[in-house]
Amino acid sequence: MAPSHVLKCCQKVLAWVPVAFIALVVAWSYYAYVVELCVFTISSTAEKGEHDVENQTSQLTERYKAVVYLVVFHLSFVMFVWSYWKTIFTSPASPSNEFCLSKADKEQYEKEERPECQQEILRRAAKDLPIYTTTASRAIRYCDRCQLIKPDRCHHCSACDICVLKMDHHCPWVNNCVGFSNYKFFLLFLMYSLLYCLFVAATVLQYFIKFWTLCHRKAAENCPKNELPNTHAKFHVLFLFFVAAMFFISILSLFSYHCWLVGKNRSTIETFRAPTFRNGPDKNGFSLGCSKNLREVFGDEKKYWLLPIFTSLGDGCNFPTRLVVTDPEQLTVSSQNEPAKSSGASQSFPPRPLSESQNRLLANDSQGVESGPEEENLKSGSLNRSTCDDSVVLFVVGLSFFFFFFSFNRPKKSLGIGWSQVEENLFHRIKSAYL
Repeated sequence: MAPSHVLKCCQKVLAWVPVAFIALVVAWSYYAYVVELCVFTISSTAEKGEHDVENQTSQLTERYKAVVYLVVFHLSFVMFVWSYWKTIFTSPASPSNEFCLSKADKEQYEKEERPECQQEILRRAAKDLPIYTTTASRAIRYCDRCQLIKPDRCHHCSACDICVLKMDHHCPWVNNCVGFSNYKFFLLFLMYSLLYCLFVAATVLQYFIKFWTLCHRKAAENCPKNELPNTHAKFHVLFLFFVAAMFFISILSLFSYHCWLVGKNRSTIETFRAPTFRNGPDKNGFSLGCSKNLREVFGDEKKYWLLPIFTSLGDGCNFPTRLVVTDPEQLTVSSQNEPAKSSGASQSFPPRPLSESQNRLLANDSQGVESGPEEENLKSGSLNRSTCDDSVVLFVVGLSFFFFFFSFNRPKKSLGIGWSQVEENLFHRIKSAYL
């Protein structure tokens, strides 16, 4: 017992090593930029020839430039650290108590040895729950370790040992699960770290070039005005540019990928394993269009989008899906207010009243469902005009974001997407919507 406890403690300590590494790199970058670059390097450049009247303008320009650099740097630094802090220390959201089995059902479930009987117990317990997805074998998604029925898009994290709502992945660089509670913070962390690295690399570049053509004379006043003296700031400036450029390239691909996921309303897990609905697996089952997908993650008020404040819509347990809302059978059952029947592979799930956020997201879709011809088109799998427009906009934005990523990394089969597949899906959607 004791060795296992010690092992778990060691694992918890080692899990903070990547976070500590990032913290040290960020702290060093702050010192290198503020002290070594702005204070020592730029100031020494401005002080050269300070008694020369002709250089007064250039001196003031260098000093004003240092002030502007410091202001913009600290703004990006604060937003970067703030979003990183929120991503790390925001606890992953877990399912509410309504998804836990009652004491009687739990005892009966544990006593049963036949899987079909266990599934019948789970179906009875899940008849009033907002669940519309199943396993690949059309069984109720149940976590034996947490002993609860999994909500849609919920998965068990082996590292955190809990079920996480809308789990995307477990990130070792934040030592936390990225899910419903902190997915917005994770996106902002990637965005602000990208801007932080870009700003540092762009402003350091000119001094990086000057240090490559460094004057090796001992006295700083004997150096030409376009060159810098050989000081201890040389190493910090050179290394700062390489680190910023390296992190910028690596983060750009990850941020572009998650922007594509947000536009499609998918998680990383759902990209590799599509959720299974009544009509089978569908990776786009939760997609409501680009604009609505963004609102689901960032909220309705755009003034809070760039702030690491929780504004995501919904409760993490129930998500609007066009497949359920536009299902004629589901609409009939909902209007009659009858419990759904469950029978093996053709089981259906009971409708639940939509939350306020879901009503806002599905307002336009509900109007399209009520009309007869459009209902038949949706049933056959085609998209309406607004959804197609969102898909076209998303494709153009995703193409610009992913151009850099795919130029260095060819799409792999494990990602489940390639250029031919994207073009084919876009062609069929435009054809079904406009022709």
